[in-house]
Amino acid sequence: MAFLSSLDISGSALTAERLRMDVISDNIANANTTRTESGGPYRRKTVVFEPTGESSFRTMLENNLQTGSSAANGGVKVAAIEEDQSEFSTEYDPTNPDADEQGYVTMPNVDPIKETLDMMSATRAYDASLTAFNAVKNMAVKALEMGR
Repeated sequence: MAFLSSLDISGSALTAERLRMDVISDNIANANTTRTESGGPYRRKTVVFEPTGESSFRTMLENNLQTGSSAANGGVKVAAIEEDQSEFSTEYDPTNPDADEQGYVTMPNVDPIKETLDMMSATRAYDASLTAFNAVKNMAVKALEMGR
């Protein structure tokens, strides 16, 4: 049953979105980290997705029409986890041990509001993938019940 390969596609989306949520959680946890192992403040990380299999819908459709196969070849994978190169902000806190001579501390480039919105987006994408996974699973169960 070729439609069962849809489970692989939904599963790849679930895996990718879970990693995205983990990276966002890491960003939120380090929103006030002014000193890392590399010496500077924490730098926000982002997840980059890329498609697996064929790169466009048109190519997939043409290949499936030519071969007569309805096998799904798709999904998503994490291509990279990149650091956000935006500027750091500074705060005046002369009591902080990481403050410079003027009393300013270089803070991470993490915006908690943006991270919260990204987390909501990742959660909704995860839920949508889970719904698609469950729909395919239920179709498979119904098909097996009809075969009894």
